[in-house]
Amino acid sequence: MIIAPVFYILAHIFFPINTSNAIVPKPVLNAPDNEIRYVYLSFDDGPLEGTSNCIDICLNQKVPATFFEVGRHQASTNRSKALYNRIMQNEAQFMIANHSYTHANSKYKYFYRHPTMAFDDFMQAQNSLAIKNNIIRLPGNSAWNTTAIKKASGLVKPVVHKLDSAGFNIIGWDVEWGFDKSGKPRQAPQFVVDMVDSAFARNHTATKNHLVILMHDHMFRASADSAKLVAMIGLLKSNPKYQLRKISQYPGLKNGGR
Repeated sequence: MIIAPVFYILAHIFFPINTSNAIVPKPVLNAPDNEIRYVYLSFDDGPLEGTSNCIDICLNQKVPATFFEVGRHQASTNRSKALYNRIMQNEAQFMIANHSYTHANSKYKYFYRHPTMAFDDFMQAQNSLAIKNNIIRLPGNSAWNTTAIKKASGLVKPVVHKLDSAGFNIIGWDVEWGFDKSGKPRQAPQFVVDMVDSAFARNHTATKNHLVILMHDHMFRASADSAKLVAMIGLLKSNPKYQLRKISQYPGLKNGGR
């Protein structure tokens, strides 16, 4: 049975993974205009209610996206497997990456304080999801580990070291589109794009001119919230300096992300 979205909503309330309520400074108007900026859309925790809408919207908008999948969710029902297969069948536009097998059962501190157990959990997901790339996102933690970026808190460093030694890249995020207690998008589409503009203008990204957006599939279950995703993507596409990519194209990945 798929773990209900409230499982993650409560987890993020008690273990917040970003400060989405922070006041975002206005973009610098005199930022350089001659550089292309790359944006990476990423959706976490699927397959869940909302995953189908995320797939449909990205297909209709013709934008690439990365789905960080949870192995237990994919294995839970035939519908989940069908959603997973829809992503896999659109490899030119989408990619699936490892987001663990259990999502730490929402016990993040316990999970990371047992790095061997956590490592095995990621390996179980790698096998059950038949993932062919070497890209992982940690549950509830924006750690980074590529050839160029080394950023991890003391809590997650032991498992990051194990994953690094096994040849994996760890990908975090630069901007999060947060959700409220009911699981709905907290910010308006324009606010999210303003965060993106500001992060680029101030070079507040893990890699200059490259920005990863974190979203969660369950945020877009309702048609009204799906419309917000359409609007946000439309705003990004309207900026000629922005190009959208899959995370496999992120610079500095070990073994080219494979």
